[in-house]
Amino acid sequence: MAIGWKGVFPAVTTQLHEDLTIDFENTQRVVDDLIRDGVTGIIALGTVGENNSLTYEEKVATLTAIVDVVAGRVPVVTGCSEYDLRRAVRYAQAAESVGADGLMLLPPMVYVPKRNELVAHFKGVADATALPIMLYNNPPAYRTTIDAEVLEALVGVENIVAVKESAPDTRRFSDFRNRFGDRYILFAGLDDVALEGLYLGAQGWVSGLTNAFPRESVELVAAFQRGDHATALAIYRWFMPLLHLDAEHDLVQAIKLSEQVMGRGSERVLPPRLVLEGARRAEIIAMVEQAAATRPQITSAAARAA
Repeated sequence: MAIGWKGVFPAVTTQLHEDLTIDFENTQRVVDDLIRDGVTGIIALGTVGENNSLTYEEKVATLTAIVDVVAGRVPVVTGCSEYDLRRAVRYAQAAESVGADGLMLLPPMVYVPKRNELVAHFKGVADATALPIMLYNNPPAYRTTIDAEVLEALVGVENIVAVKESAPDTRRFSDFRNRFGDRYILFAGLDDVALEGLYLGAQGWVSGLTNAFPRESVELVAAFQRGDHATALAIYRWFMPLLHLDAEHDLVQAIKLSEQVMGRGSERVLPPRLVLEGARRAEIIAMVEQAAATRPQITSAAARAA
């Protein structure tokens, strides 16, 4: 399906059995629940989906299960996070063959590429697939910056269409808009600067904490888009303690634990990650419970229209 590239695209979790094999049924349930709660798209196998802890075969099988349950209701964009170009091309082509609608393409893992190497990696993947591509910029996590010079070198690559901006420096939204106009669709990618990103030109939000509170996330963006800035700001301020978790080193464990507290998923994670323990686990449980107890009243779009 064509990707609208706007709204809320949660980076969904990969659910696991107790023996840490993939729980396809519950992964599908989590995704289906999010769609029923109104999200605009799905990011499969991003950082929150534990992409780099999965084998190639597990990735393809998980993506296939997600595409099957989504059944065309919203676009499915899959993370493409590999060590080198050969592996990235192999996965991108597999993703296209099983029905993904787009790629969220990361820089090469482990090796930190020079600018020309990064451009070559992105072009190499883009040349190997017809899927539209969102580049994922997250310098704190991946030690590589997709700067304006990289984007300039990719202007002519037609299927590179969007940038997920997860640098904490929100000036980049304005700088990219000023330099490139509407050549690249911008997405906010760091939860605790999401509203700032929307004000500065982002058309959507790739979100982690949406997994725990999807209706509030959807309403935050919808309120902003309809010009109800007071509602958007009120939801954002209520949400902010949890949104900060998306910028922490243990974001995957924190988000999956938040899902569990809200009855939406399991906290189990794949090594090298381990479930949170002690004071950190108690802190996050308390934060989620406080958010649940004080969650804003969300009026459905249908009720507003009436």
